[in-house]
Amino acid sequence: MLPELGKLDRATFDKLILSRLGKKDSSVFIGPQHGVDAAVIDLPGGDVMVIAEDPTFGMPVIMPYFGWAIVHICASDVAVLGVKPRYMTICLMFPPGTTEEVVDAVWKQVDQECKKLDIAIIGGHTGIYPGMAFPLNGGCTVMGIGKKSQLTPASHAKVGDRVLMTKGPAIEAVGLLACQAEASLKKKLGNETVEKAKKYLLQMTVVEDALTAAPLAHAMHDATEGGLLNGVFEVAAASKTGVTIYEDKIVIPDEIAAVCRSFNIDPLISISEGTLVITAAPENAAKIINELKKKNIDARDIGEITKGDKLFIKKSGDKAVLEPVLVDPFWPAFFSAAEG
Repeated sequence: MLPELGKLDRATFDKLILSRLGKKDSSVFIGPQHGVDAAVIDLPGGDVMVIAEDPTFGMPVIMPYFGWAIVHICASDVAVLGVKPRYMTICLMFPPGTTEEVVDAVWKQVDQECKKLDIAIIGGHTGIYPGMAFPLNGGCTVMGIGKKSQLTPASHAKVGDRVLMTKGPAIEAVGLLACQAEASLKKKLGNETVEKAKKYLLQMTVVEDALTAAPLAHAMHDATEGGLLNGVFEVAAASKTGVTIYEDKIVIPDEIAAVCRSFNIDPLISISEGTLVITAAPENAAKIINELKKKNIDARDIGEITKGDKLFIKKSGDKAVLEPVLVDPFWPAFFSAAEG
């Protein structure tokens, strides 16, 4: 059975999609697989092209940042493979009744953020179409060119690596919920907490995190749907390793914890675009953390890659087996906030 919302689960993806990938081509170095954020194509002369695609939904809560989100969400998937984003194509679709001012505002943001990240927009499509409630990035594709030696996909974790996390969990969930339910949350949590929570919306990017960590990292992965725990699971599964992470090493900022409590969702399994999972050799882990902190990006060591099982050690000392997150709790919370 298909999920009601969000990405297809692993079993459905394997059943319906993974065996149907068109013509096999020897130039495909990394193709579709769980937990790996982008594809990699061999190019003549020894270079590789990293290619990633993502949609972005222009729901009212995100419209003031829609262009920003399109660029950063898509560019992040290239950056996590250790390669700088360079080119972009985009398909923007707007519902009937959209004004020129709206299209202008979105494109202005897309242009500005691409310039900040040194990305050239090389093609795409923009139009007005029926049957849509909100503007939609129907597919933004970002590409970068680099060397195989630079690549840091989720599948490259090595036994003995330390597991690092940037920023904190539930970045996207909290940023969106705080904006969507701002008035009701302020009544419960106060202005200061909610204003801090709203700022996470503009932390839904790992471009700088990833490009900073890449020279010393083995594997990287953006913890999107299913959040931090799912992101860690996907790294270990893609790398065919075990992993052990520790709850008492995961710092959850007060405002993130407060918003998640208000919606009765677990911050560790809630969508977290903006949280980068990194694995690196023990001798490089502290160096990466220090380099990130120079960029004002908080980073923590939360565990290690192992030969054994995929484990989550709770603060109580109890062990839980990490498994794929089937349904991200953010989605029902978000739409309940929208209806309220």
